[in-house]
Amino acid sequence: MTDPFLCLGLESSCDDTAAAVLRMDGASPTILSSVVQGQDALHADFGGVVPEIAARAHAERLDTVTDQALADAGVALTDIGLIAVTAGPGLIGGVMSGVMFAKGLAVATDTPLIGVNHLAGHGLTPCLTDGVTFPFLMLLVSGGHCQFLIIKGPQDFTRLGGTIDDAPGEAFDKTARLLGLSQPGGPAVQTAAATGDPARFALPRPMLDKPGMDLSFSGLKTAVVRAKDAIVGPGNTIAQQDVSDLCASFQQAVADILVEKSRRALAEYFALSPAVRTFAVAGGVAANTELRTALQALCADHDVAFCAPPLALCTDNAAMIAYAGAVQYQAGRRDGIDLSARPRWPLDTGQAPLVGSGKKGPKA
Repeated sequence: MTDPFLCLGLESSCDDTAAAVLRMDGASPTILSSVVQGQDALHADFGGVVPEIAARAHAERLDTVTDQALADAGVALTDIGLIAVTAGPGLIGGVMSGVMFAKGLAVATDTPLIGVNHLAGHGLTPCLTDGVTFPFLMLLVSGGHCQFLIIKGPQDFTRLGGTIDDAPGEAFDKTARLLGLSQPGGPAVQTAAATGDPARFALPRPMLDKPGMDLSFSGLKTAVVRAKDAIVGPGNTIAQQDVSDLCASFQQAVADILVEKSRRALAEYFALSPAVRTFAVAGGVAANTELRTALQALCADHDVAFCAPPLALCTDNAAMIAYAGAVQYQAGRRDGIDLSARPRWPLDTGQAPLVGSGKKGPKA
């Protein structure tokens, strides 16, 4: 394949069905189109994502989002030089839907195929959006994952630490559900917190008393439950101001934990003596404005460039998958029609898993 070439990206790891077309001209990417169809309405009655419903929706929508992405880019499927698809980690039904669809397209058009680690898509997003150079420090913070990574190349990820239980996005979702707020929980909690008092509830900051960059959010969730139980009124009701104060206190606790752990990760990153010192944040929780503001202030204090992708590219999308697939293909990675969907797929395979390893492999 010669430059420039077009890459079709496909994403279906959770509850967003997405397709995008990216033009790669050497190391210069241009997003020609990016289409995302969410599933919030399908899961609203269940308080969270139902894997079976998500998988069926992906199977029904992958062709329509692909058609729309091609149309928006003004290209035909036969113009595509590479198909990049999320091959894991994620809800296995959704990942399988995307992989099988991508295989069909690849065979029908005789187009090269590459499977992308969803986390690599998030991790490499700053290179796509801001031209960030390696090595850089990444806080990947989303609904299912939270990791500190030193990214030295398109396929070179060193994990400094991560969550040993729940991810921050999951904690936001469960806090919202507990307080009767809408899903997804991140935006709902942030909106409620805007009129709340972050100092009202003395919530814990788990693992700040332990060295290193590992994190835990399960104890914080439990503390929110207990705080809520202490203020409920007759009929299990809770005043709106109490909801706002609890959301603000929870959000502040998450930000405090991530800022302190980021401070420690920066010290380890500085030991590499990078020519350009850059700290980037990506993933769905990176859309939280309070967290962004706190991390930006941390970077200013340490004379580090701060990079946070546009909000539309923080949440799941196919442009990041197209880019990760394209640069890894340029670096020599190849996949065949035997590409498998993987529910688990750690970026740093040289370290012991954070949460253990079962039949499905290491979680992170």
